[in-house]
Amino acid sequence: MKIDPSSKADLSAQIAKAIRDAIVSGALIVDERLPSEAELSEQFEVSRATVREALKRLAAQSLIRTQRGAFGGAFVNRLSFKEAYGQQITTSTLLLSMNAVSFETACEARFALESACAPLAATRRTADHLATMRAEIFRQTQPGLSDEGWCASDVAFHRALVDAAGNPVLSYQLAGAVEAMQPLMNMITFTARSREKILSLHAKIADFCDSGDGAGIEETLEALALYTRQLGQQMAQKKTAS
Repeated sequence: MKIDPSSKADLSAQIAKAIRDAIVSGALIVDERLPSEAELSEQFEVSRATVREALKRLAAQSLIRTQRGAFGGAFVNRLSFKEAYGQQITTSTLLLSMNAVSFETACEARFALESACAPLAATRRTADHLATMRAEIFRQTQPGLSDEGWCASDVAFHRALVDAAGNPVLSYQLAGAVEAMQPLMNMITFTARSREKILSLHAKIADFCDSGDGAGIEETLEALALYTRQLGQQMAQKKTAS
C-alpha cells in the first residue's frame, strides 16, 4: 500500500483509498486485523492523527470495524448487502441532484432495471412480499394519506417487488433506482398524477405477482412507465408555458 506525498490530495484520503483498494483486491481479507496506528504511521510516513482520520473514513464506509481490548484493533469488516443499501441510495441521490439527469433518462433507467426483476419475482415471491405489496396498496387507498406518505408507500411497494426477485445483488443494484429515482419522479409529477390510476396499476402488478405471471408484471410496469413519462412531459410543458 502506497501514497503520493507530493499529491495535492489529502493524505488521510490517500491512505483510506490505499487500504480500501487492498480490501477490494483481496490483499486484505474479511476479519483480517489491520496494522496498528503506529505501524501504519511508519509505513505511510505520516502522523498517527492522519492515520486515525483515514481509519475514520473507512469506518464511515463500513469497510472496517474497531475493537477494544488486548486483542483489539481495526479489522476488515464483512459488509452486508443491507448495510450497503444506504450508501447506494445516498450516492444515487447525490448523482441525480448534482448532475443534469433529465426526467426522461431517470424514468427510462428506473423502469428498465425494475422490469428485469419481473420474471424472477413471479416465480420467487413469498407470502411476505405479497403481504407487503397488498398492505401498501391498502395504505394508498386512504383518503387522508399525504403526498409524503404516498411517496413512501410507493417506494415500499416497488421495493417489495424488487426484493421478491430473491436476488440480493439485484436488490442492491436497484436500491438507488427505486429509493432515489422514485422519490424524484414523485416530486416532479405529484401535482398532476392520478392516485387512482397508479393504484390500479399497483393492484395489477400484485395480482400478476400472486399468479406467477411475469409477462403481466412487465406489461403493467411498461404502462406505469408510459404514464409517468406522460406526466413528466405535461409538467415540462407547463413549466415552459409559464
